[in-house]
This record gives sequence, C-alpha cells and structure tokens, in this order.
Amino acid sequence: MKDKLTKQSILLFEKKGFSQTSIQDIVNELDVTKGTFYYYFTSKEQLLMDIHHDYITNLLERQQAIVDDGDLTQKEKLMKIIHLLINDITDKGPSARVFFREIRHLANENIENIKQKRNQFRLNIEKVIEGGSKQKEFREGLRADMLAFGILGVTNWSYNWYKTNGEVSPDELARIYADMILTGIAK
Repeated sequence: MKDKLTKQSILLFEKKGFSQTSIQDIVNELDVTKGTFYYYFTSKEQLLMDIHHDYITNLLERQQAIVDDGDLTQKEKLMKIIHLLINDITDKGPSARVFFREIRHLANENIENIKQKRNQFRLNIEKVIEGGSKQKEFREGLRADMLAFGILGVTNWSYNWYKTNGEVSPDELARIYADMILTGIAK
C-alpha cells in the first residue's frame, strides 16, 4: 500500500502540484482512508521527502556504478551519465518532474539532505571530467565545476520540454547532447 500511495502521490503532485494536492485527494484516488495514509507517512511533507530521497538515491547509485566501472574511458562514462539522465526523464517522467519542481516544499533540513546527494552527483561528473583531462581524453585546464553544472543544466532541463513519444528518441537526444558537450558544434 505504501508503494501505491507513493505512486499515486507522484501522479497527483505532477498534475496539480504539491501545494494543490491534499492528503484527501491522494486517499480518494485509492479509495482508502486517511488513517491508511498516516500509517505509512507522518505528513505529506514526509511523503515528498521519501519521493525525493528515493529518486536521487537510485540515480546516484546508478551513476556511481558508471563512475566505478574501470572498463570504461572517461569519455564513455560521461556519455553514459548523459544517457542515464535522459533515460531517467523518459522512464520516470512524473518522478523527475516532481523531483525538480517540488523540492521547495521540503523543510530546510530535508532540502539540505537532498542537496548533499545532488551535489555528490555533480561532483561525480566533475571527477569524470578531471579524470578525462588527466588521462588526456579531454583538454587540460577545463573548468570541471562549470562543465558539470552545464551538463546538468542541459540534461535536467529536458524534463520541462522533452516529449518521450516525439520524433527524437531518448537515445538520440542523449547522443545529441553528448556530441554537443564532447565535440561542440563548430565546423
């Protein structure tokens, strides 16, 4: 039931927003009582924190597996991370939208917890870029911090406009982004 409450909440938060969705809205969709909700969650904010925590923890674990893969070059790692982010928006669209849009509704201590994990994700990208520079796969002297922010900006903003059923497949979009980031668009 906890999983059903979470999944239904994600759909409602995506559609109506966190503030406009009541606990009653959530339980009505599942035809259960508020008591059922409170058995699993102490508050709507705790539910939102669980959604955020599960989303970023899962993403970070999958990214860490890429970063730790000794068989991949740094360029391949970066490409796989870009694919990971685009495919996550595709596979977990509602969760991604709730994750990016609704963080402002978390209590300060919960926001800090999520921001630490988000920062770790960014730092892992920086580590890949720095490793690529050291191994001569990328140019020397790159600002890994600014590049990591840029990569995250390009990929994460896609949740806002990308249509997974449109003419550009998720893999094609990831390739376009990877090519733009790794080789640029100059002739």
